Amino acid sequence: MLVRLLQILTVFLVAGSAAMAGPWPRAEDGVFLSFSGERDRDGNSYVSLYGEYGLSPRSTLGFELGRSNADESSVTLWWQRALDRGQGPNRWTISTGIGMLDRKHEYLPLAQMGAAWGRGLDTIPWLRRLPGGGWLAAELRIKVAGATKDQAETQELAAADASFLAYITPETVAKSELTFGWHATDSLMLINQLQLEDRDDTGFSSKLAISGVRDLWGPAKLELGVIAPLSGSGEVAVKLGSWLEF
Repeated sequence: MLVRLLQILTVFLVAGSAAMAGPWPRAEDGVFLSFSGERDRDGNSYVSLYGEYGLSPRSTLGFELGRSNADESSVTLWWQRALDRGQGPNRWTISTGIGMLDRKHEYLPLAQMGAAWGRGLDTIPWLRRLPGGGWLAAELRIKVAGATKDQAETQELAAADASFLAYITPETVAKSELTFGWHATDSLMLINQLQLEDRDDTGFSSKLAISGVRDLWGPAKLELGVIAPLSGSGEVAVKLGSWLEF
């Protein structure tokens, strides 16, 4: 059922051609949904359905369903808690989550934890004059997964095709993301993100992700972006997504 749902989403995204939340909690009873797909120059791909729900003014619940062309599906449920009370310029959150991987019908547990910081540009003296405003954010996340039975195959993939291996969840990975977001116009956001990742199979890598998010109608938005490797393994990828917020 999970695989079928994600296949349908993949078709939707191609025809139309999120994770953890940032440091700002979702408003109480607020909902955010994102359908997104990513495809690199070698044909590797990942598609996901991501959602957030504001449980209280300081707590957010979320989920992500994911599917890659590496015959791997995943589901993750997470909870995030704001450490501040919404006062002052800085926002701090911590989060934790659990999930499950389905890799060629081998089921593996997942667990993750993270922390995030954010601040609006209107509170930063040298950026507050930027028209439209925006935000700065930094996130750190650590994820662990159960060990697969086929370690030899994973090692062969790492040696032969690291770009394909990037779409397979490793046993341990530490990720950090530094984000600069700018409301360029009333209907367009530009999001620049430096992504750093240290995996137990392929080591350290860095990427630069640049996206534009444009208002469509009502609560709907369209995201289009490119992800370029700066160091380590990986190929240039494009991302297409749609957002709903209400």
